[in-house]
Amino acid sequence: MEQLKIGFIGLGLIGGSIAKAIRKFHPDYLLYAYAPSPSTLAMAMADGTINEGFSQFDDRLIECDYIFLCAPVSNNIEYLNFLKAHIKPTCIITDVGSVKGDIHKAVATCNLNNNFIGGHPMAGSEKAGYENARDYLIENAYYIVTPSESIGIVQVSAFMELISSLGAIPMILTYEEHDYVTAAISHLPHIIASSLVNLVHYIDTEDAHMKSIAAGGFKDLTRIASSSADIWQQICVENSENISKVLDEYIKLLVQARCFVEQHNETALYNLFNNAREFRNSVPDASFGPIKKVFMFYCDLYDETGGIASIATLLASNSINIKNIGITHNREFEEGVLRIEFYDEEACTSAQEVLTNNNYTLHLR
Repeated sequence: MEQLKIGFIGLGLIGGSIAKAIRKFHPDYLLYAYAPSPSTLAMAMADGTINEGFSQFDDRLIECDYIFLCAPVSNNIEYLNFLKAHIKPTCIITDVGSVKGDIHKAVATCNLNNNFIGGHPMAGSEKAGYENARDYLIENAYYIVTPSESIGIVQVSAFMELISSLGAIPMILTYEEHDYVTAAISHLPHIIASSLVNLVHYIDTEDAHMKSIAAGGFKDLTRIASSSADIWQQICVENSENISKVLDEYIKLLVQARCFVEQHNETALYNLFNNAREFRNSVPDASFGPIKKVFMFYCDLYDETGGIASIATLLASNSINIKNIGITHNREFEEGVLRIEFYDEEACTSAQEVLTNNNYTLHLR
């Protein structure tokens, strides 16, 4: 692929991660970024990710072959009006938003259908900002591509080739399909996780026993409740119709489950859990969906001084970085007293080998 000029408007977690991935796989590309935060631009320039950063629009942005809109959807729509009057005819504008309907409608209003390919990398983190961007964030992640109605097949193919070259897995959907699918597998889970956390907060005992003994199952299920409230407020507003539809279906299932419990309907309860188990087990473990795979395992550990330190030292001496480590105090549904989490699968696998070779007993999930 020839040398490209690629611009970024917004350089947070997703925009920064895409920029870092492009720099990693295409070191000769020219990368420019506009961001309101001088500190963000300074970081991206200092680590070599971008060639130039601007706190106001610059002519080098409008000379780009691709422009990634990585700001909130409402801001991206505002930028379209400026870009319409300034970009070169062959420029492809794309975005990374979690909701596609509003941006596609705005593109049509601005007569930019010949220049727009919507995009949504199905990856993320509970943390935000360029400082948390990683060049591997979209690797092996589905990258949903939603071409506008009149964009050419050549342009779409070239964009998908660029995305594939970064290690992501492009998948074409209409913007309507995208918003309905993500309402169920991305947006609804955040509402469920947040609602469950709020439930425990509201009904907990005066001594906060629920909070104290919350175990791995509760924390794994509600992990995404730690995500940005601002971002998820916007997503729910922007995709309200689709989210309402899937919420209706979910509420029906909750009411049904309540009836099964009240009626002691053993057959229905078994089918509820067994059907869910079978479908859940059919979901590929290798996919990096919006709820990312966690690379972790549990390790048996005697209650002795220096036990955790010994494991941490052993892994460090083998150049294995630990993301998180902690004692599991409630083991009703868990095996292994020590929960160890890693940044990636390679580190997790290496740690399993090292600890097993040193006679530690591990429990994988």
